[in-house]
Formats: sequence, C-alpha cells, structure tokens
Amino acid sequence: MVVGTSGVTASDVLAVARGGARVDLSAEAVAALAASRGIVDALAAKPDPVYGVSTGFGALATRHISPDLRARLQRNIVRSHAAGMGPRVEREVVRALMFLRLKTVCSGRTGVRPEVARTMADVLNAGITPVVHAYGSLGCSGDLAPLSHCALALMGEGEAEGPDGSLRPAGELLAEHGIRPVELREKEGLALLNGTDGMLGMLIMALADLENLYKSADVTAALSLEALLGTDRVLAPELHAIRPHPGQATSAANMLAVLKGSGLTGHHQDDAPRVQDAYSVRCAPQVAGAGRDTLAHARLVAERELAAAVDNPVVLPDGRVESNGNFHGAPVAYVLDFLAIAVADLASIAERRTDRLLDKNRSHGLPPFLADDAGVDSGLMIAQYTQAALVGELKRLAVPASADSIPSSAMQEDHVSMGWSAARKLRTAVDDLTRVLAVELYAATRAVELREGLTPAPATRAVIEAVREAGVGGPGPDRYLAPDLAAAEAFVRDGRLVAAVETVTGPLG
Repeated sequence: MVVGTSGVTASDVLAVARGGARVDLSAEAVAALAASRGIVDALAAKPDPVYGVSTGFGALATRHISPDLRARLQRNIVRSHAAGMGPRVEREVVRALMFLRLKTVCSGRTGVRPEVARTMADVLNAGITPVVHAYGSLGCSGDLAPLSHCALALMGEGEAEGPDGSLRPAGELLAEHGIRPVELREKEGLALLNGTDGMLGMLIMALADLENLYKSADVTAALSLEALLGTDRVLAPELHAIRPHPGQATSAANMLAVLKGSGLTGHHQDDAPRVQDAYSVRCAPQVAGAGRDTLAHARLVAERELAAAVDNPVVLPDGRVESNGNFHGAPVAYVLDFLAIAVADLASIAERRTDRLLDKNRSHGLPPFLADDAGVDSGLMIAQYTQAALVGELKRLAVPASADSIPSSAMQEDHVSMGWSAARKLRTAVDDLTRVLAVELYAATRAVELREGLTPAPATRAVIEAVREAGVGGPGPDRYLAPDLAAAEAFVRDGRLVAAVETVTGPLG
C-alpha cells in the first residue's frame, strides 16, 4: 500500500486495518512532507507566535513558547492527552486510526517531517498496535485521546500489543523491530492528534459490514416470506419503479432473485385466504431499501472525509499556516447516528417476521414455536426472546450521540460532535444486527423445512444445505440452542449466507 498526497480509498483502509497490508510512502508524499516542514521551520524561527508552532494549545493558546521549550511542549501534549479510560478498542480500529492519520500527514498539509511519517508506517508494518481506550474522545479537535495513545507509542512510551498479541511497553516493541522512537519538534505533536481518524475508520468498517448485512437481510426476509406462504407479486419491478428509491428497488430485486422458482410462494389464497401479507413481510424492501439509501449517503460522506486533510493549523499550498475548524466531527458523526437508526429498524422488522413464524395463529399452518412436540418441546420460543432483547438494545443504541455536546477546555471547545461515541455504539449495533438476522435465518430455514410437500426455491435449498453443513441444526426435538445460534451468527457474519445464495442467483445488488 503506497500512500501518496491523496487518493486513499476505503478499500485501502480495510486492507491495512483488517488485512495487515504493508504501507510505504510515495516519493511525492516524501517531497510534500519536506516542503511543508520547511514552511513550519521558517515560521518557528520567527519571533511572531504561530498557533501550534510556538504557542500553547486550546484554552492555553495565548502563551508564546520559547524555542528551548518547544520540544517539551510537543512531548507534553501527547503525554497529557493520552488520558483514555475503559476497555481497549479493537486492533482493527487502532490500525485504521493510525493509517488514516498517516494518510493526512502525507498530504503535506500538516508540517510533519518525513521521518515521523516513516516511523508511523514502520509501526504499522511491524504489527505493533498501541493500546487505545474506549473513552476519551469528544469527536472535536480530533479524536484526541485515542490519537494521543498512538502518538505516545511512536515516542516509545505507553503500552502496545505486539504482533503475537502480547501487551508490552511500546519502547521494547519498537527496539525489537529496529524502530527508533521519534523526538517531536514544533507542530508535530499537535499534528498527530488533530483528526477525525478514529470515527472515520469505524465508519468505513461499518459500511463494509453493513454491505453484507443488508444483502443478508434481503435473503432472510425472502426466506421468511417463503416460509409464511406469502406472495412475491409485491416484489415486481414495476411496483418499485413507481416509487423510485434506488435502495428499495435493489432490495426487492434481491428478494425476487432468492425466491425464483419457489413452490411455496403464492399459497396465500389457499386454506385461509389473505388479501395481503403483513407489513413486516410486504414492506421488507421499503425498510431495507431506506437503509440502503442511508448507506449510500454515509459512503459519500466517508469518501469526502477520506479526501480531506484534517489538522489545525494546516499548511496551505501558498505557504500560509492557518487555523480552522475542520477537525469538527459533525459530518461523520451524523451519518454514524443515521446508520444506527437504520440498523435498529432493520433488526426490528426482522424480529417481527421471526415472531410471526413462531405464532401458530399467524404462521399459516406451522407448529407453535416451530416445536417438534409443542408443550413437551418449546422450540424456538426463547431464541425469539434473545432476538427481542437484541432489538431492545438496538433501539437504545439508535439514540443519537451527535445530538449531545459537553463543553470542554475552559469553554474554548464549547461545541463538540461526540462522533467517536457514535462510532463506538454503531459497532455494537452492527454486531447486534448480525445476531438478529441469524435468529431469523435459523427460524426461517426450520420453517421452510417443515413445509412438507412444497418445494422451496433453489436459492433457499442452497442456503439450507450450506447452513446445515455449518453446524446449524434443523427441525427436531429440543436441544441446547446456544451453539446453533452461534453457528448461525458466524454464518451470517462472514458472508457465507450471501455466498450460498449467489451460487444460484449470481451477485446480489
């Protein structure tokens, strides 16, 4: 992965954060780094105070710092701002955070020396992951505490995780890999801390996960429609064309592809005629489609933020060093919260379909709770309880973090985005959605298998075969359910559900 002055993509971030891709600096980036550093050095030599170069920070920016104290100033901002608390965040989040800060440093807009950027790349390539804590960022002036813990490791201080997973002093790990700790100079400490990199990295990873989960939700919705003997006529392209939301059309097309060739659909007029299927079945494309359109908007925001150089102050092409407010996380925070709302609603409609599958009064001929011998067996009764508990948590997680603001830094930083908090809760929401869809998958596949004498769609048969091979059990007497649910969760999470369908349908939208 060669980092230049621009052009980093979401795929690049995923390759480094999750795939462990190696990182190098382009000649263009090194030249830009050297040029902007020259500007900072020239300003540092002048008697006039320049924020971030020869002054204090935040509410202490009014103090002019003499040259003999400036290295100490840069060390001190890193040490004092590395004030995170709580559990460690995930390795992939820290790697995304570090890579995105390196991306901005290489833009030539931060005034950081080339050797600092090379050290950042060396730490990533060595598999050294600084310890970063869950709490400490307000999502304004950058993800300050998380980025400070990363900068602290570059200085050879604090704790880090080695490539073998062990926690050790960062200085020891740097020495083992032949990496010399950086000695920060004017502007550099501030430049390593002042970005939206944590919340952006988590947004990019959530978008990748949700791409899989929205396809998975279309599949589980189709399986539930099939198991409930619903009609696929509501999925006709001409119906969705007259309400031209692109996500809705995509979700309907996916469901129609899964249901192609089904012998279960269209029986809604048999023994107990229905004019229409319930909303949770009939409106599945509208709800999932709205979420897909939210994903598209969030992806646009992420792409814009990837193209940004977020720091304060910044070195402009004409040589000026100017203060700004580009570190405010509002654009990213909003879409993180939007996604949490969409995720909660997608989970909610999936849970309603599951409950319908288990209720003998609404399942159109299925046994109560899909049990083998109802009364003796409880079937999937408590699996739906678990699903309902997850949906309850998702509704709480949908409360926006970005609607809050707590002033800090003696009222200098008097409005903050809470974007880091929005990102952290979205990660939990993505995990919970995976589990909710796993329960619907578990119930729908069992229900389809209980429809004796009717032939499911080829794609459905492919899913059932694959999920059984994955260790998820089918109909039968009560058994220990937690392992089955865990296997179903893994099947959804790693993309095997979508892959099983696509062996029959081709790529889903």
